[in-house]
Amino acid sequence: MQITNTVNSYGWVSIALHWLVALTVFSLFGLGLYMVDLSYYDPLYRTLPDWHRSAGLILGAVVVGRLLWRWWSPVPRAHGAHSRLERISARLAHTLFYLLIFTMIASGYLISTAKGQGVSIFGWIELPSLTGRVDGQEDVAGLIHYWCAWVLVALAGLHAAGALKHHFLDKDDTLLRMMRPKQER
Repeated sequence: MQITNTVNSYGWVSIALHWLVALTVFSLFGLGLYMVDLSYYDPLYRTLPDWHRSAGLILGAVVVGRLLWRWWSPVPRAHGAHSRLERISARLAHTLFYLLIFTMIASGYLISTAKGQGVSIFGWIELPSLTGRVDGQEDVAGLIHYWCAWVLVALAGLHAAGALKHHFLDKDDTLLRMMRPKQER
């Protein structure tokens, strides 16, 4: 069982982290869209935002772990058939993914702590407010959070479209490399 990445293939840890982050990002996006329309009297009015915050902060820890994993087990080299533009675009997209995710987490934290209260992660641990009470912080952080969410999901859509293009049009193994490790010979 190939745990780490090789020169030509992603290992199971990288593959699992990729899909875990993708699933969590899309789930949080859907949850965020759903919960903004909840009324004060809805039974989920308090529960869903708590889940959203908690999952978002845990996602931050997972993404830090993913970055550490990338440092310890570097990504495979680019596919030989990819053009220079495709390789640069892929690097840029991955950098933007990380920047957007961390901006989302920071802005979500600032929304949640705008009144000076801490943020609970599923009741296990509470992160204190680092800014205290700041007037207007929730509104500015909310706009940043909102627009970064849409850009992140749009970028993920482009990323998926690129993977599908490689799979169906170019007929290379770009998509398959993130589905299962390649057996090295």
